[in-house]
Amino acid sequence: MISITKKDFNINDVVGDLQKEGVGAIVTFIGTVRDFAEGSKKGNEVKKIDVKEMVYESYEDMALSKMSKIREDALSNYDIDDMSIIHRVGVLKPSEKIVIIAVSAAHRKAAFSACEYTIEELKKIVPIWKKEVTQDGGYWVGGERKKEV
Repeated sequence: MISITKKDFNINDVVGDLQKEGVGAIVTFIGTVRDFAEGSKKGNEVKKIDVKEMVYESYEDMALSKMSKIREDALSNYDIDDMSIIHRVGVLKPSEKIVIIAVSAAHRKAAFSACEYTIEELKKIVPIWKKEVTQDGGYWVGGERKKEV
């Protein structure tokens, strides 16, 4: 399953869809919203900034296409049985779930490797953007940290 949704997802449902004969491992990665961001550095210390919420936006058609390609590549290049990727969009508060990647395989090593590959590729090539909203304003992650007007 590949999905972009505004709704929360149920981890047990995602994992349950991958359970079947021949599967000896199901590995999951679940990304959640942190309540802080790393700000400026002073010496060896990094200033932590309180995050009130995160805003996720996507170019949905392209994002789904890229997510499907990542899934196909993982199924071709790792000895895995199946994979689900769900990413949320909209306004999310600290501790809410953002993304789940669940991979089933006969053995754990292949499932772990495919899961790691998938989250790294997702972050690199899928057009999903995030904005941190702090007490100082909103900042698109990856952009310069300055207050939006």
